[in-house]
Amino acid sequence: MSERITRRVQVFGRVQGVGFRPYVHRRATALGLDGWVRNVDGHVELVASGRPAALRDLVTSLRKHPPPLSAVRRVEVTRAPGDAAGPHDGFLVRPSGTEPSAAPREIPPDAAICAACLRELFDPADRRHRHPFINCTDCGPRATVVEALPYDRERTTMRHFALCPACRAEYTDPTDRRYHAEPLACPACGPRLAWHEARARTRGDGPAEREVVGEEALRAAVAVVASGGIVAVKGLGGYQVVCDATDPAAVAELRRRKRRPAKPFAVMVRDLADARRLARVSRTEEAVLVSPQRPVVLLAARTPRRTSPRPARRAAGAAVPSAPAPLGPLPTPRDTARSSPDHPRTDRGPVPPDQPGADPARAAIPPDQPRTNPARTAAVPPDDPVTDPALAPSVHPGTDRVGLFLPTTGLHHLLLRELGRPLVVTSGNLSGEPIATDDAEAHSRLSGVVDGFLSHDRPIRARYDDSVVQVVRRTPLMLRRARGYAPAPLALPAPAALPLVGAGAQLKHTVTLAERGRAHLGPHTGDLADATTYEAFEAAYADLARLTGIEPAAVAHDLHPGYLSTQWARGLPVTRRIAVQHHHAHVAAVAAEHRLTGPFVGVAYDGLGLGDDGTLWGGEILVADLTGYRRVGRFARAPLPGGEAAVRHPARMALGYLFGAEPLGGPRPGPGPALPFTGRLPAREVRAVRAMVERSVNCPQASSAGRLFDAVASLLGLGDTVSYEGQAALALESAAGDLRVPALPWRLTRAGSLWVYDPSPTLAALLEGLAAGTPVARSAAAFHATVAEVTDALVGRVVAAGGPRTVCLGGGCFQNRRLLADVSRLLRARGLRVLTGHAVPVNDGGISYGQAAVASALLSREE
Repeated sequence: MSERITRRVQVFGRVQGVGFRPYVHRRATALGLDGWVRNVDGHVELVASGRPAALRDLVTSLRKHPPPLSAVRRVEVTRAPGDAAGPHDGFLVRPSGTEPSAAPREIPPDAAICAACLRELFDPADRRHRHPFINCTDCGPRATVVEALPYDRERTTMRHFALCPACRAEYTDPTDRRYHAEPLACPACGPRLAWHEARARTRGDGPAEREVVGEEALRAAVAVVASGGIVAVKGLGGYQVVCDATDPAAVAELRRRKRRPAKPFAVMVRDLADARRLARVSRTEEAVLVSPQRPVVLLAARTPRRTSPRPARRAAGAAVPSAPAPLGPLPTPRDTARSSPDHPRTDRGPVPPDQPGADPARAAIPPDQPRTNPARTAAVPPDDPVTDPALAPSVHPGTDRVGLFLPTTGLHHLLLRELGRPLVVTSGNLSGEPIATDDAEAHSRLSGVVDGFLSHDRPIRARYDDSVVQVVRRTPLMLRRARGYAPAPLALPAPAALPLVGAGAQLKHTVTLAERGRAHLGPHTGDLADATTYEAFEAAYADLARLTGIEPAAVAHDLHPGYLSTQWARGLPVTRRIAVQHHHAHVAAVAAEHRLTGPFVGVAYDGLGLGDDGTLWGGEILVADLTGYRRVGRFARAPLPGGEAAVRHPARMALGYLFGAEPLGGPRPGPGPALPFTGRLPAREVRAVRAMVERSVNCPQASSAGRLFDAVASLLGLGDTVSYEGQAALALESAAGDLRVPALPWRLTRAGSLWVYDPSPTLAALLEGLAAGTPVARSAAAFHATVAEVTDALVGRVVAAGGPRTVCLGGGCFQNRRLLADVSRLLRARGLRVLTGHAVPVNDGGISYGQAAVASALLSREE
């Protein structure tokens, strides 16, 4: 008999909720090993006995070829007594161990529906045909349903749904891909759709609210959207508000009700083919669109075109249809289980390059099913030949880019199949509020927004909005880190023994918990502007702390005393409080993501952040490492007339530059060239702002790149008032497009120990050009070229004086694709290494991670 050995193996990382135990079972069985595997607290433990070569093969598989949704950080192998594996009669999945462990925990993010489940969803012969909640070990809810670790059904919100015999057979069958799939369910035993008319919109002579369930609920929602209405749909991480993206009246009504006059909406499309009809999609963008994370991807919009008349729609304010027309026979749940083999990794992730145009959603449609929606006659006249609908212009006003994403769940696929058109799918909230998750909360907050609610009875444990990504130079860059990505941990290059929390900033708020070099960046919460969002932040923190098991002993926070996050940090019961300057946190986040521990030049361009000198910063050049920084350059200061009012009114910011820019010796714009701008503003407002600036009344000074972008946008007539952060700068970027023109005049000067960009010559030339009839697009492009050249020159001065040759670009201004690409190109031409945020947002959504990186580095230095 050949030699037998026994080993205990512990696997750490994202190994729960990703099909890891079934994978270990299959591999161990195939290798002829005996033993067992189980979840323990936040990791996986197994004991295996057999031939040494077979054990080596198993460990190699765990390290190099784990399940597609997993992320193995570490594998520890130790000797074990021969009887530790149990009797030599095969390999088992044991019940999870609930004993606490000191090992780090990871919470698996949600994963979009996989290709295998999508095929079953539209297979009339499958018992899960049209089941909105279909999932398996390779897809489905995770972070939004888990209540505690180890990850087992009884510790998720699916514990409320007892498995039927057929699902129980799949759950316990090692050869089935739903073996130990914790959110497993079917039409017989799983969650159930329900439709409620919104109370604010029911007919006066009818009941206050009516409910229908199952397939009829789906029909009701489809009928409302198809006839021009607005519906709230309960998604994975919260409610989403849905309407027809091709219907201008429906989109306009949604904007009115949601109090969102201009911010672009995200659009969900059925598949890649539909995405390509609406936007230009590169290979990298395609890979991100079809990834398990399914984020919203910002794409270059195609020129709108409409090939047919709009479908008939319900008049605004009319009652929702009370008896939607049937869409076909209801699926009949079967009692027999359908077994299926393990599907390969190619069912997840991007379409292979050798299959351009291939798409799992389209491939899932059975050959005998029509590729257009067979049921559109329920709401659209049969002679309506809409085949290539254009998006309503108000979907993404002010920008030539559109946010598209593919369906995340079976429910989304069903809606898109029935409606046969792109859908606006936006956060289920009023402007500025957190996304609604609880059913009662959604009905209370959204009844004035929607005509009805398509909900279900599976509770949402944690709030996760949709993630947003853009691709620049074939590199995906995170703009909002939420569903699909959060709360997967990120490394910290300078680990500290003391557990800590980064409290974040005020806008685009996130929170980060860190311990032993692992940082759990929580999901996007929103802007901490009111009690509702603050409560959502506290709930997100409590949820993340409970699941990760991290009890912080230190907190890192912003310098600004008025931020709610700073006030929260000051009240936290910890032994250490570490204040981190806002722009240092921005560039530290970039450095930490790239595991940089040495010195670098940090370029931090954003709206506003409190500097260590008590003034507002926002156009900063720093020489820094993770433990500290030295300010070496900045943009010129200008007053913000009215303080925060200047942020909401870029015209005020422009007047601030014209009347009160920091005097640095450069030629200032004269009254003549400025007259076309000042002349179109109310004279009373111009006089009032001038008086405020001259008397320094409520005019805080700021050295802000973001505010300069706002001022230029207003001078060019692209936006005097904004309704969301970054709106004016986005309009300026869109106006510039891809036009390449020379830069405007610019000037650097010394102010004390700092190099300072004086924008007065730039603004003077801009206004003179406008007076001479220079097109707005050319002026916008020239301004972008100017800021890129200025940045290159500022960094060049620092490097020439012996500064580091690695540059980290951070801050919300670097969401500007053109600015990022141009600055990177110029700096690389100097032979410099240029880094920016990829997995971590460069905007304020990455501040908490940067704070954690700084605090961890400081604490590790003390140890």
